[in-house]
Amino acid sequence: MTEKLQTLRDSALFRWIALLLLALAMFCSYIFMDILSPIQDLMQSERGWDPTAFGTMQGSETFLNVFVFFLIFAGIILDKMGVRFTALLSGAVMLIGAVIKWYAVTDTFTTSELHTWFTNNLNYIPGFDELGVSPFYRGMPASAKLAAIGFMIFGCGVEMAGITVSRGIVKWFKGREMALAMGSEMALARLGVATCMIFSPFFAKLGGNVDVARSVAFGVVLLCIALIMFIVYFFMDKKLDSQTGEAEEKDEPFKISDIGSILRSGGFWLVALLCVLYYSAIFPFQKYAVNMLQCNLTLTEGTGFWASEKVTIIQYLIMLVVAIGSFASNFSKNKTAKFGLMALAVVALISYCYMGYMRGSAESVFAVFPLLAVAITPILGNYVDHKGKAASMLMIGSLLLIVCHLTFAFVLPMFKESAIGGTIVAYITILVLGASFSLVPAALWPSVPKLVDQKVIGSAYSLIFWIQNIGLWLFPMLIGKVLANTNVGVENPLEYNYTWPLVMLACLGIAALLLGFVLKAWDKKKGLGLEEPNIKD
Repeated sequence: MTEKLQTLRDSALFRWIALLLLALAMFCSYIFMDILSPIQDLMQSERGWDPTAFGTMQGSETFLNVFVFFLIFAGIILDKMGVRFTALLSGAVMLIGAVIKWYAVTDTFTTSELHTWFTNNLNYIPGFDELGVSPFYRGMPASAKLAAIGFMIFGCGVEMAGITVSRGIVKWFKGREMALAMGSEMALARLGVATCMIFSPFFAKLGGNVDVARSVAFGVVLLCIALIMFIVYFFMDKKLDSQTGEAEEKDEPFKISDIGSILRSGGFWLVALLCVLYYSAIFPFQKYAVNMLQCNLTLTEGTGFWASEKVTIIQYLIMLVVAIGSFASNFSKNKTAKFGLMALAVVALISYCYMGYMRGSAESVFAVFPLLAVAITPILGNYVDHKGKAASMLMIGSLLLIVCHLTFAFVLPMFKESAIGGTIVAYITILVLGASFSLVPAALWPSVPKLVDQKVIGSAYSLIFWIQNIGLWLFPMLIGKVLANTNVGVENPLEYNYTWPLVMLACLGIAALLLGFVLKAWDKKKGLGLEEPNIKD
């Protein structure tokens, strides 16, 4: 007898609609997170941001989360106030920060009295300067200072949104296809990286007139859409609670001892450290990846059709075909349809790569980063749900991370004189790097509910995100400083040598691999269940 559906959560359709709303909101936030990354060279020529200023501004995103402990408070808010309230709050905070960052890079700001004030102030922050962790420094461009403030506020919102989305997925998918859901959410969200890489330079150079503020304005509009997604989710989630008779998580009183119980878990610390190593090797790299490719590839800017604005739209549509075709193939039960979708995705991917080469565009080359991840993340998530082996997958991801960064550091420069050879090496390495990163949401995030009590999952996620944010604050600045110190006298941002920053990131992968061995041994000893499936037969 077929079991009667009782709630929205029991319906696969409504579960996945809820997931889609959350994923679309994160998709928009991911676009804004890296909105300036593909136009680093323009920020230097238009606003005077050298690598140190660029890296300091990019690292500021996580400053309040790390040093004012906002992420800890966000976890408490989530556990006390519930998913719905926190989702709306995070959407509003992201939007406020984004508007400030947009104003900072406008021409209006550069001619204002506020610009003068920022030039003359925030050059010394007592305490933070002595510790070497100040988000500003003497000589930092005024626009970078204000942009950093906006990015700090946005960072509070986006990280709050991250833990809220994770908690929301647990709420809707616990005991079901949770790893698949988390992997799918991140796969869609990471399409935001590709969207950013393609459209940020497009808007900055629209009409042949360079204006970096247009790129940021594009991101602001998308964050308005993200807030709308959270509002729709609010009503859907409220309906679910009315059906289940469950009270929102806010009725569970928060106690300081809850955080203590989380911190006493050895498994929690291993997962948290793996997370910070993984993300520190990826997200900071994304902020410099386009410039790294510009410095290591010999690309000839396209002319005629290949230089037109419409080719950007066409290439993006082809990218969507790759993403949708490869993702949908995982859910097709008909073999003909399954292989047909896969073949369509492969052909579209080859077409996309060819267009990127013909355009001579480093940003469109790096935009392939999430495409293989979109294809395999559902496979990995489904495997973890039914077969387990989460810790083993994290080790494989670490190994791929090492190989990719070392390839960028030592192999890619060898092909600088070969436009075709270098582009092929870059495409393959970027695709594999994206695939390795897909192991994190598929294997790591669904493991957290196995380590902590249900009522403090929000706090557990916030603690992991806080630890992760330390790396996301530190490494963009470290990359900028290493880049500046190893390229003394190099004024052209298209001639930087990225060898040592990439070696540094590869070392993070080595540390993650070693920690993966420790985690697997710990899991075997303590019986955490990380290698066991999420869905019990």
